[in-house]
Order: sequence, then C-alpha cells, then structure tokens
Amino acid sequence: MTPSKSGVDGIHALNPEQSVNPNRFRIGVLGSAESWYFRDLVRASQLDHWDRPVELAPFSYSDLRVAYRGGVSSVLELDKDRSLDALLVRTMPLGSLEQTVFRMNALHIARSSGVRVVNPPRTLEIAIDKWLTLDFLRQAGLEIPKTVCCQHRDAAMAAWESLGKDCVVKPLFGGEGRGIVRVQDPDMAWRVFSTLEQLQAVIYIQEFLASPGYDLRLLVIGDAVFCVKRQNPLDWRSNVSRGGTAIEHEPTFEQVAIAFRACRSIDAWMAGVDILTTEDGRDLVLEVNAVPGWRATAAALQIDIARVVLEKLLEPRNN
Repeated sequence: MTPSKSGVDGIHALNPEQSVNPNRFRIGVLGSAESWYFRDLVRASQLDHWDRPVELAPFSYSDLRVAYRGGVSSVLELDKDRSLDALLVRTMPLGSLEQTVFRMNALHIARSSGVRVVNPPRTLEIAIDKWLTLDFLRQAGLEIPKTVCCQHRDAAMAAWESLGKDCVVKPLFGGEGRGIVRVQDPDMAWRVFSTLEQLQAVIYIQEFLASPGYDLRLLVIGDAVFCVKRQNPLDWRSNVSRGGTAIEHEPTFEQVAIAFRACRSIDAWMAGVDILTTEDGRDLVLEVNAVPGWRATAAALQIDIARVVLEKLLEPRNN
C-alpha cells in the first residue's frame, strides 16, 4: 500500500483509488486528533506492511450520535458508504450523568450493530470504577489489596484504623496516579475524609503495601503481553506520568497468567494490568486500565506497540 500524505490534523487520507477499495479497514479512534497516540497509530498505518489499506479517523465523545433508518441503527457513520469496521476508545472524558449514560449506550448500540468496539462498553463501565474492577478481580480469584469503600467520615476513620493506620486514598474514577494520597496521620485522615464527605464523594481506601520499590505494568493486547517495571526513587507512586521510569522486565509465567485472567474477568481486549509484588512474594493486582497508554512501554521495550494494536485489530475475529 502507498499512502498519500497525511491530511488535516494528521488524519490518514487514502489515495483516490484506495478510497473506493471495499477491502480497506476503517478504524474510528475515540480521542483527540492532536494526541500522541492517534498520531502514533497514523504513523503505524502508513507502514508498507498491510495487506488491507488502513484508514483512521478521530472522533470526540460529542460526535457520538445514534440514528435509526428503516429499523437499522447506526452510530458514527463517516458517510452513507463509509461505516466503521472498528472503534478504538482512547479517552474517557468527564461529562454529566446524562452525557455519560448516553455515551455508553451509544457504544453498546454500535457494538450490537456490528462495529467492533475496543474495549467493549461494558468493559469500560467496569474499569472506570476502581472498586467495581476490584470486585470482578476478586470474583475471578485474583489477589487484591485490602480495600474499603464507604461514604462517611466515621466509617472511613474506622476503616483507616482497621487497615493499619497507613492507607492509600484514591479517587474512584481517574488514573495516572492523580489524586492519590497516602494517609498515616490521624489528623490528616480526619481532614481528608471530612473533605471527601463534604464533596459527596465515595471514599476509597486501600492498605498501604510495602514493595520492592517498583510495580509492574503488563500491557495486554489480544493474545500478546508486554511488561515493564516502573520505579520512582523520589515518590512511592511509580507512575511514569509522575516522574517514574519504565524499564524492560521479564515477567514470571504466573504474572502473565494473572494479567490474562484479569483481562478475561472484565472482558478486556486491551488493558494495562498493574501488579505489585509484596515483600513476602505475593503478586497483587492493583488496577486494570481499559484505556492504557503505551508510550513508555514502547520506548522501554523498543517495540512498535501501535503497529501491534493495528495488527491485532485486523486479525479475524473469533466472536
């Protein structure tokens, strides 16, 4: 395939003879055209590697719409002859309750209409909620940190004490280590929990686990897994977004099995599974991110992850 130059905002424009090629594979990317990830996918789509032309188009959640024509529903039509083969979700922005419900329902409709949504909307609904994700992991028999979810300061104070008076308080929604606080002092605990109660927030508390100084991110894409060790000597949070570094790491067979099992528990096709190995040798699943980044992993492993994503999307579906 010989691609033309990239169009506006880096969108991959196909040559005229390719634009009528019924064999092309059209992928909608739910995310910004300016994001590094979209541009990385565009770069990978232009490699002289594909048996089928690959076309990428960015969409925002505000672009989601549902249309019913003659009893047939459609979501995100490019035009009447350019429906999507797949929709790759690369962001989960905040919205009103009404917007969030509509957006998830639109993704459900897209999937039921034959569009491959990655990850599936139910997976997104689970993974965006840290507590719900942990419950699915627990039901799958995976080991997780001791965790308490509550809504009032007094209950949170009791949980803080029962978990050893050294806990991590996390926002129920969110990622990249943002908003996470380690609480070791009773006065600080009282203030943090009081503030969260006043904000009508759910209070999500986990035991603080001593670690060897790192955790693992296992990026699962279909039947492939890529692993890096994340460490930050200046912060107990190892997230790369908070200044941590990612280096190549060979996971154990058991850790790979845990990652695949975690993905199966929430029906995730692509996910970042965070595993912490405790000082006594246990592997605990901390979180599962259903919209995982791959920039640090690709750099650490010297692997073209965007190419892997497209290769896996183009593989024949098993369901």
